[in-house]
Amino acid sequence: MELTARAFWLRSPGHGEIREVALPAPVEGEVLVRTLCSGVSRGTETLVFRGGVPESQHASMRAPFQDGDFPAPVKYGYLSVGRVEEGPVSLRGRTVFCLYPHQTRYVVPASAVTVVPDSVPASRAVLAGTVETAVNALWDAAPLIGDRIAVVGGGMVGCSVAALLARFPGVRVQLVDADPARGDIARALGVDFALPEDAAGECDLVVHASATEAGLTRSLELLRPEGTVLELSWYGDRRVSLPLGEAFHSRRLVVRSSQVGSVSPARRDSRTYADRLALALELLAEPAFDALITGECGFEELPDVMAKLTSGSIPGLCHRVVYDDV
Repeated sequence: MELTARAFWLRSPGHGEIREVALPAPVEGEVLVRTLCSGVSRGTETLVFRGGVPESQHASMRAPFQDGDFPAPVKYGYLSVGRVEEGPVSLRGRTVFCLYPHQTRYVVPASAVTVVPDSVPASRAVLAGTVETAVNALWDAAPLIGDRIAVVGGGMVGCSVAALLARFPGVRVQLVDADPARGDIARALGVDFALPEDAAGECDLVVHASATEAGLTRSLELLRPEGTVLELSWYGDRRVSLPLGEAFHSRRLVVRSSQVGSVSPARRDSRTYADRLALALELLAEPAFDALITGECGFEELPDVMAKLTSGSIPGLCHRVVYDDV
């Protein structure tokens, strides 16, 4: 009997739809996963939904199990949690995370799934990909005990970075965002909060994740001499300008990029992609991360919801998608 599934596709920029897709029968070394829930990576996925991936970045922006090509039609996404229905005995019945688009069931190599620890509920495990980005950022940033740190931009990535920094001994961590409502999330994560104009300066490190020109400019202003801005924002097809005159040179400031496409050079000799993702899932045992999930919808609602997430009419951070046929 032929296996089928339902998948969310971007038909054209700004227009999504649910399609029925055929699945291959799993062979040795593969698993059949039935999806429990998935997460919308708000920044990247809304950029894809509006057709904003620059042509020069089409190859580097491909998700591991993406179908189609940018700008559309394309099946995109990478925060999926499900239960293994068929596959190796060691995985059968286990809850797993996979970098797979929004789809009710799928067949992938067994090596493409990571077992979710028993201490982490499936509903929270959808954050694994975002926390993995935060892990890589902190491997790049290498904060030190006692550092004064600001995280500018209280989106999914920024809040994940702040949540991890809250565990570092002796650091002063402040989440900075223009939306006062993010103060509640900061408190849930155990860090201070400030509006941009009220943020504490003389920072050793500023992690920027607002994807705005104003946010990056403010990040530079918050640094002490010889301090570093770690840039996590993805701007897509937008250009930004920076005040690299003024005190930028005299204060010997540093702007450094980081992203999740490769393992941080600081850990490349000893850690793999699989190690990094497994660590992210272990860290999600902390219940405070639940504060990052601010909305939920059914899978069949996703075409309409994705349009609203992209327009901003549905605010918040991570939007969780639940699947009714499980």
